[in-house]
This record gives sequence, structure tokens and C-alpha cells, in this order.
Amino acid sequence: MKKEHECIIIGGGAAGMMAAITLAGYGIETCILEHTSRIGTKILQTGNGKCNFTNLNMDETMYQNKDTKWVMDVINRFNVDAVLDFFKGIGIYHKEKNGYVYPLSMTASSLQNALRLELENKKVSIHTNVIIKNVVKLSADMKDKFLIECEGIDYIADTVVFATGSKAAPKTGSDGSGYELIKKLGIKVIKPLPALVQLIGDEKELYRIAAGVRSQGKIEIYIDGIKISEDTGEIQYTDYGISGIPVFQISRYAVKALYEKKDVHVCIDMLPDIDDKEMEYILSYMVKQEGYKTVEQFFEGIVNKKLVTMVSRKCNIDAASRVSELKISKLQKLLENMKYFNVHIVLSLIHI
Repeated sequence: MKKEHECIIIGGGAAGMMAAITLAGYGIETCILEHTSRIGTKILQTGNGKCNFTNLNMDETMYQNKDTKWVMDVINRFNVDAVLDFFKGIGIYHKEKNGYVYPLSMTASSLQNALRLELENKKVSIHTNVIIKNVVKLSADMKDKFLIECEGIDYIADTVVFATGSKAAPKTGSDGSGYELIKKLGIKVIKPLPALVQLIGDEKELYRIAAGVRSQGKIEIYIDGIKISEDTGEIQYTDYGISGIPVFQISRYAVKALYEKKDVHVCIDMLPDIDDKEMEYILSYMVKQEGYKTVEQFFEGIVNKKLVTMVSRKCNIDAASRVSELKISKLQKLLENMKYFNVHIVLSLIHI
């Protein structure tokens, strides 16, 4: 048995749903084939459930591609204003925070539901739990249609849109299976590398001390000793390394460099609002006025206690030591490591 449609979209994530709504809006009879039990599942994980669905600040430096002009040509065909208009058209009003755009409700489920309801309104047919085995372009006598071979039932379409995502989140359906279907059609697939991922360091025993801490900071990435990029924001410290939006923003450089067997380090400034002159004052104040305090007690009002303990451990300093008992060189080393905390990156959380 075969079902025919004008257009079949393979993949029911955000891109597939938006494509279906757009095509149906032009009067094209459209069908979505999704291999999980529900469409739009990964949307619910976006922005920790708040769903930052676009970004006000987009330029070619944010994309890793040999032909950045081509990237921006594609982006500008459907720019930020077009995205905002699209979602406003389906009932999603927005708010902006640090350049990131969220639904006014600050809930990902509201955006998922708006897309789903618009699909129903546009009469897009949706089939879930569809396991696709192959996509074949039929001969000329079939007017160059496509056959989508599935378990149980096959589909025929004039046009096929692949919106299968990558392999970033297998539990939500993004398991990389689309790559194999595309390859069978003779389309070249460039080696996919993870992006927007957590980074794993080589001193896990050290990082476990600060696991769970979220703190403002600046992060710089160095590849083979050369600074490549930096970002500022809330850094999350984990038992394996680092996470958070600033880490995600630089992770694409780390992943590519690790794939190319290059040396990757990041430098974290835990005191981004304190310059070198203020550092000298803090050091002087520590010695003259608050030498009776322990290292942990002195820094408690400046940086998270767990971070103090972690940095102290890295510097071979007991955080319970009194400031007056430590040499100036030791205190300088402690402050320098808070400003320039080095992490040797060995892997991304999603392995290459």
C-alpha cells in the first residue's frame, strides 16, 4: 500500500514543523513523517525549558563554515525579523534577554503547542512512529517522484524535504539516521561535529569540588596556544568540566580542534568585574586588614566558596589556612588562578 502527497517532510522537529506550515500556507499539500511518537519533542529542551528560539545578534563570525558568505546569504533569506513575524503570526509574542529571544510565557511548551495547532489549522497530515528504510528517486515515467519505503506502508511524493536534524539528541529523535538516507540519494555529507556542547577537562577530581556552582565569568579559548574566541556569562561548573551558555558559544572551536588533534585550553576569569589594579588592592587589603581570616572566609564575599576551595586545591593551598600564614607569592598565585583559571579540554560531552 502506498500513500501519495505533494510534499513529504521527513522529521517532525522545529524545522520540519515550520517548513510544513510554510508550504501549506502556499497551498501545497504536505505531510510530516516522524520516527518518534511525538512531534516537536526537542523543542521542550531548548533554553532549559524556556525556549530561546532565535538570536538578535547573528553574523558570519558565529558560524563555522569555509564559505561564511554562503551562510549569511541563507540566514538573510529568513532573518530575525522574519522569524519573529512567523511566530507572532501563530500567537507567540516574544521577550529579549541578552540578545536571546524567548516566548513571552518563558515556556517551551507554549511554542511547541502553537506550532502543533498551526499544523492542524493548515491541515498538514502527521504520521508518527514511522520507520523509514529508504528514499528512492523514481524513473522518468513516474515524473521524477520519490518513493519513501517504510515499515508497514510506503509513501510517494513529488518533493521530499529532509528535516531530520543531526545526532545531537538521540532521545528526542535526533539520532543521525537521516544522514544515511541522504547518502543513499548520492548527496555528500560533510563530517558532522557537535556544537553547543559541554566541555570535559582532564582534572575531574578537581572539578568535582565545584560541581553544581553557577557563576558569572569570562571564558577564553586557546587552540595550540593561540586565542581564538571569548564569551561572558553564567558558567556552570560540573563534575567533568564546564557548561553554560558561554561554554556552548565557544565549544564549536574546541570540538573542531579536538577532531583535528590540536591542543585545546580554556581560561576562565572568575572575577570579570575586577581589573589588575583592584587585584593589587585586594592583595594588599588581605595582608594588612584581614590576615586573621582564612582564605575561604576572605573570598566568601567575592566568589563562590566552592570555587575558592577548587582554586586553592589547584594552587596547593589549604583554604582553611589563615591569610597571615601565607607568603605573598602564594596569595598572588591564588588570585591569578581566579583571574586565569586554566582548563585543559580533552573531550566534548557528546564525543566526536
